[in-house]
Amino acid sequence: MSDYFHSVTLDKDECKGCINCIKRCPTQAIRVRDGKAHIITELCIDCGECIRVCPHHAKKAITDPLSIMDNYRYKVALTPPSLYGQFNNIEDPDLVFAALKDIGFDEVFDVARAAELASDATRRMLATGAMPSPVISSACPAVLRLIRVRFPSLINRVQPLVAPVEIAARMAKDEAEKRGLKREEVGCIFLTPCPAKVTAIRMPIGTATSDIDAAVAVKDVYPLLVGAMKHAKDEAERPQSGRIGIGWAESGGEAAGLLTTDAYLAADGIENVIRVLEDLEDNKYANIEFVELDACSGGCVGGVLQVENPYIAKSKIKKLRRYMPVSMNHLEEDIPAHMLWDTDLEYSPVMELGKTKQESFEKYAEFEDIMEKLPDLDCGSCGAPTCESFAEDVVRGNAVLGDCVVLMRKKMEAILKAAGLDGT
Repeated sequence: MSDYFHSVTLDKDECKGCINCIKRCPTQAIRVRDGKAHIITELCIDCGECIRVCPHHAKKAITDPLSIMDNYRYKVALTPPSLYGQFNNIEDPDLVFAALKDIGFDEVFDVARAAELASDATRRMLATGAMPSPVISSACPAVLRLIRVRFPSLINRVQPLVAPVEIAARMAKDEAEKRGLKREEVGCIFLTPCPAKVTAIRMPIGTATSDIDAAVAVKDVYPLLVGAMKHAKDEAERPQSGRIGIGWAESGGEAAGLLTTDAYLAADGIENVIRVLEDLEDNKYANIEFVELDACSGGCVGGVLQVENPYIAKSKIKKLRRYMPVSMNHLEEDIPAHMLWDTDLEYSPVMELGKTKQESFEKYAEFEDIMEKLPDLDCGSCGAPTCESFAEDVVRGNAVLGDCVVLMRKKMEAILKAAGLDGT
């Protein structure tokens, strides 16, 4: 698994060796060793939770600089619906579009436009009844990676639909080609709210390649847009999307856009997502048809690469949607091939203790023996988030039992007592 690309990285110079990150990582992908955090590459899903909770800003996201647009003759900005909740007093996205053109983009493609097509495609998928219910949304790449490594039994419930931003990039390049531009001349640059979407561009899920050429963090382009919006002229262009598309910015927006059913569930925040997935494994949602899951609290408005408080951003989004039409985009015929996955979502057995069933059985027996010796305190002093994860590290040869501070203290107390040096 060493060939993984990860957008979440660690700056060891800034790391102080605290255990905030190891306690919040949903896949237990972080350890503290020799006073520094260490990210286990094959377990990381790039959700960005460690970036959010690190008090020392030692976790960072790899994104592209805005200057990458200079590599392309024709520059297209892909704007997520959550972007519009970052600004004050905008009545429609047109002012944002004008500011983006002012800072160098030739065209702006509203990802909410593709989101409305994705909503239409989902309605059609649910109508066929071909997938086991409830169907799980494929929109959040961090959730998809979580399912791959931790919930393999749910893979067949994930809808095989490309994420709206990928659909938007393909549509933008198709439209540019119709105007006489060569596909390689068009640079589709996504203004990303989170690191998981950066990873999804470099290592796509459900598709062999991505038509998105770069990802610039919203927080990096935000200061330029605020300045440009002060003098940019609202071009009053025809709206590209309506309430449904813009609603994808927040948790529940995608599910509400189904229109044909209210038998849905929407959960946000990685810990809540895990609880829902665990319940799905136990078949607790018999009457639910669709499940929307967002790794970030509040949905995409809560991405760690945004600037605005997610709750304030949600309020701005609601105000922006108030006078919009319900939807501006619909599929004319069947779901087009470019909206569907061309590769399968496959289980990634990175949490298995052994490479074969026999080896896993033997290592599990060793794991249980170690667990009986551990104090079950989950104190994190050993550098692992829980006693269970520490036991797994010992089984894999990445730690030794003596790393447990509690066990070592008890051992020292026993030695001192035997030597009569314990004060008794």
